[in-house]
Amino acid sequence: MIEITTKLVRGLIDRQFPQWSHLAVKPVEKSGHDNRTYRLGDEMTVRLPSHESYASAVEKETVWLPIFQPRLSLPIPAPIAKGEPTEDYPLPWSVNLWIEGDTVTHANVRDRNEFAEDLAAFLHELQAIDASGGVPAGVQNFHRGGNLAVYHRDTQSVIEKLARVYDQNLLIEIWELALASTYDSAPLWLHGDVAAGNLLVRNGKLCGVIDFGTMGVGDPSSDLVMAWNFFDDASRRRFLGSMNAGEHMVNRARGWALWKALITYDWNDKGSELSNWGKRVLDVIVEDYKR
Repeated sequence: MIEITTKLVRGLIDRQFPQWSHLAVKPVEKSGHDNRTYRLGDEMTVRLPSHESYASAVEKETVWLPIFQPRLSLPIPAPIAKGEPTEDYPLPWSVNLWIEGDTVTHANVRDRNEFAEDLAAFLHELQAIDASGGVPAGVQNFHRGGNLAVYHRDTQSVIEKLARVYDQNLLIEIWELALASTYDSAPLWLHGDVAAGNLLVRNGKLCGVIDFGTMGVGDPSSDLVMAWNFFDDASRRRFLGSMNAGEHMVNRARGWALWKALITYDWNDKGSELSNWGKRVLDVIVEDYKR
């Protein structure tokens, strides 16, 4: 990971965009993992990849987000300028318009069923955008929209390690069902990281979607992981129903959620916020599947 500081960002702005040198630079409260985000004045943000593996997202967002914007009813990041690599910071970076809103939590959503329907409506709009010429799933977006089997070895390894914590046969059954439920429809646009940290709310309602760094075209099932990562039983049914998710789509989506929960639980220090999150999601997946 590259060490990114306010001083570094200040220097990048002053050298490459001196017209904004009078504006204050300060980190946002929840900056993210793949990228670090800073406020630039009141109306802009500076977004910097934290590692070279995330750098391709800058060009992708610069090209595609302006195409998406008029076709979506909710605000998404609007690229204003693209920063160039320097000796101090060797990756491309971007300046975007600020979107007002708070990161979604269970406490600041006024109605989880309503939120489920609003999120589904946004994803339907995204999937309706012409995907021809879009960026195919692959290494550039960590295979979101591609074949879930690429993560088979990691998933199998963690399941074996958790045999004393979970019913190993049950986890294997969930995983193998996901792998067997193939996608044979036309590629669609997907966000790639539909997670609470990338959804904004105002007055209790969904008001914006950010961080399209892992977007691509392919199987959109990975965009449905919020069904287990955030929603309760009733809103999960509402969300999947609003997405018209059939059995095979649900199986694949559950598989994506399972993979992420497993590695997050196992690959982080036990008791840490991330590991606890993975454990909670695993519990939800298991209980939901057993019903």
